[in-house]
Amino acid sequence: MPPELRGKVAVVTGVGRVGQIGHAVARGFGRAGAQLVIADVNAAGLVDRAKEFTAEGFAVHAVAGDLTTPDAARRVIAGARERFGGLDVVVNVAGGLVNYGPVLDLKPERLELELAINIKTTFYVSQAAIPALRDRGGGAIVNFASAAVLKPQSQMAAYSAAKSAVAGLTRALAKELRDDRIRVNAVAPGTMKTADNLAQMQGAKVRWVELDELVAAVLYLASDDARGVSGEILPVTGGDV
Repeated sequence: MPPELRGKVAVVTGVGRVGQIGHAVARGFGRAGAQLVIADVNAAGLVDRAKEFTAEGFAVHAVAGDLTTPDAARRVIAGARERFGGLDVVVNVAGGLVNYGPVLDLKPERLELELAINIKTTFYVSQAAIPALRDRGGGAIVNFASAAVLKPQSQMAAYSAAKSAVAGLTRALAKELRDDRIRVNAVAPGTMKTADNLAQMQGAKVRWVELDELVAAVLYLASDDARGVSGEILPVTGGDV
């Protein structure tokens, strides 16, 4: 059984596409009884996800916007307050790998994009959420680092740098927000069995991490079961580190 999150209000970002991590994480929270605020830059996909989750019986509110900007991040948190009366959990899924190749070939605009979608989204959403979490007397933030932080890979310099920044932010916020009873942790997934990865890595011999394995780790960190855990980067790799 998943941890009990009934009645909690959870923001999950990066929920626009079927078969990807944000989609699975949001569904996991809905099934655990949380009230959902879902966010993504993909407005059309977000509408479809909201319809899908509503049909499954989840309480859901969707807010579309570019989370690399502070205004969009603030609108997401305002949506949680207005629709559900507050906020208990933030899960910063939005991000991903967009640059693969030698560092000498990396164009400045591609580096900016990699940093923006990973660290800016995480920073701005977390920053916007802190007052709402304080108003609740505490809560949890779960960020998405990567196994590339723990075991850097060739051809992934920009991604490794961006996710290392997420890990550093996680640890810094955990210390800064400790007295507010706001716990901040991150998961560090290995090679995820998503629709995109399956299409791009056909025939690759890897230890796939199933979506439900990752969702279970995120739910744990968000729940009261992890009430003594903060500032940690939790590998979810099936031992492949």
